[in-house]
Amino acid sequence: MVNRNLFAAIVMVFVPFSALADAVTDVIERQLDAFIARDIGTAWEQASPMIHRQMRDPRTFAAMVEMGYAPIWNNADARFSSRTTRDGQVQQVVVITDDTGATQAFEYDMIETGAGWKINGVRPVEMPDAAV
Repeated sequence: MVNRNLFAAIVMVFVPFSALADAVTDVIERQLDAFIARDIGTAWEQASPMIHRQMRDPRTFAAMVEMGYAPIWNNADARFSSRTTRDGQVQQVVVITDDTGATQAFEYDMIETGAGWKINGVRPVEMPDAAV
């Protein structure tokens, strides 16, 4: 049986803090990975209840992302940039490179629900200075 406290201490020594799992970025990564795999069910699960009400079903959601957010739908790489908190929501900037090599920044609105963090909206933003 592994001592969990000892294991956690060892991980903290050998893994940089920034490399540890983060609930907000995990949700975004899970959705981006799902889009790459065209796993619409998993992508849909990362969306907030408000998005579910607006889009009504996973297929409508997928069509909206594919047509309106092609870099996200066809993402090849994602780098997390700045994060802010406003009005109880977290805004996470993600710099996405699509499958053609084009790079664009998006701000993800994240809300915490009873089921964990969910994506409540996405909008294109100017590229962060460090990413240019």
